[in-house]
Amino acid sequence: MARIAGIFCFFIIVAIAVTACEAAPVSTDPRDTVALFQPAYDYEYVPDASYDLVADRIACIESDIPLTYNHRVKSFIDYFTVKDREYTRMVIRRKDVYFPLFEKYLKKHNLPQDLKYLAIVESGLKPEARSRVGAVGLWQFMPSTGRMFGLSQDWYVDERQSPEKSTEAACKYLKQLYNMFGDWELALAAYNTGPGNVRKAIRRSGYKKSFWGIYRYLPRETRSYVPQFVAIAYTLNYIDEHNLQEEIPDYLVDADTVLISQFASLKVLAEQLNVCEDDLKRLNPELRRGVVPETAKNYPLRIPADMADYLAANQSSILDTVGSETIKKQFIAQARKSSGSTYGRSKVTYRVRRGDVLGKIAERHGVRLSDLRRWNNIRGSRIYAGQRLTLYVKSSSRSAVASSRQPLPAGKYHLVQPGDSLWEISRKYQGLTVTKIKQLNKLSSNSIKPGQKLIIGR
Repeated sequence: MARIAGIFCFFIIVAIAVTACEAAPVSTDPRDTVALFQPAYDYEYVPDASYDLVADRIACIESDIPLTYNHRVKSFIDYFTVKDREYTRMVIRRKDVYFPLFEKYLKKHNLPQDLKYLAIVESGLKPEARSRVGAVGLWQFMPSTGRMFGLSQDWYVDERQSPEKSTEAACKYLKQLYNMFGDWELALAAYNTGPGNVRKAIRRSGYKKSFWGIYRYLPRETRSYVPQFVAIAYTLNYIDEHNLQEEIPDYLVDADTVLISQFASLKVLAEQLNVCEDDLKRLNPELRRGVVPETAKNYPLRIPADMADYLAANQSSILDTVGSETIKKQFIAQARKSSGSTYGRSKVTYRVRRGDVLGKIAERHGVRLSDLRRWNNIRGSRIYAGQRLTLYVKSSSRSAVASSRQPLPAGKYHLVQPGDSLWEISRKYQGLTVTKIKQLNKLSSNSIKPGQKLIIGR
């Protein structure tokens, strides 16, 4: 009886279901029919990947760079594939914008293609990325290293932010580091911390010549650097396996190049071409202020390709508008007022003396306290004796300093006091410069000591 009752209930349920289906309205939208046969995509689903599974996958990646796998690397893989998936999706969206460019220059310099992943570790594929210590661009060049590899930097233009020029410079630097150490893991470590620190770690380790052999002797940031590179290389090779697909990738508009030899505002040019100002800025990220400088000679400005013919046909009138005196004056006025601006100012270095207060230093040099903090990455007001501060002073301030200088003393010597620097000493006497002090005293550096007697004139 129980079995018969069960069968009877089953048929009742089926009958109800059929009746419900017959009563439901029939959709004529073909998308509804397609949806019935498409699997549901769960954007939030996070697949599990064991230590051994990841080891097998890494072993399958063909690379000219060693992808050493261990628990340190696995922790970074977990970070990129589990903990911060939004960051990983962001770089996946950007990769098709920059990877073709990286691959072109890596091939040109005969370097491993997997080095393209290094830019993700450095900048997250952001050309405008700026670190707290002053490294800039996709490849995070410091000012001195950038200049060493031909990247110009001034108030208007910073070629460290140029994807093309910085990528070529990075390839040259990476090739130099590999030739120096003969090992890609050490070359990557040196790219992060400098070849001097890698050599020091090699000496301290008893002259071991592998990254993991000198690991404990490297700076803390560098110990994480190579494991992050391996983790990023793995993650971008196994995007699908970790459910990190991005359906809408980032892109740059197709571009053409025009040569500009005058001041030009990107904002006004965008209005004249009826294009998005952000598109112009993204095509020219090295233009720090959104303008082509007045001193430019045949500056290769990139514009949307579909506007090239229109600009060529109307070039005279458009360039007159974007470089008009009115536009230029408005830009200069805004540049002078902007927070942290160095426009029209000269760079000086001040060495903090005992008893100095940050506000008084700012007042003495005619600069805003907020700007002084910004220029030196100072959050509060704490400074210490001997600290070197960078200031940007107006020309009038330099003139005032110069007019207050003392005539050279009769003995033509200066006794170095605590807190003195060559620059501070040069400011005290008329007609004296740092270069002249160094020449008179045969100094090879700017290092001086209290009690030292310096010749300051003949």
